[in-house]
Amino acid sequence: MAFVITDACEGCGTCLEACPVDAISENDGAYSIDAETCVDCGTCAEECPLDACEQA
Repeated sequence: MAFVITDACEGCGTCLEACPVDAISENDGAYSIDAETCVDCGTCAEECPLDACEQA
């Protein structure tokens, strides 16, 4: 089950830099996780200062 970025995200980009498989992308300040690329490692959730990354 992939991770998702919730509305708590303020666009800091920490998750984007932390993702080891480049599953996270940014579009006009909004971040999203590609479920097919995500390997469920949880690095984004561990690194997010706002706990905006959750397992779907």
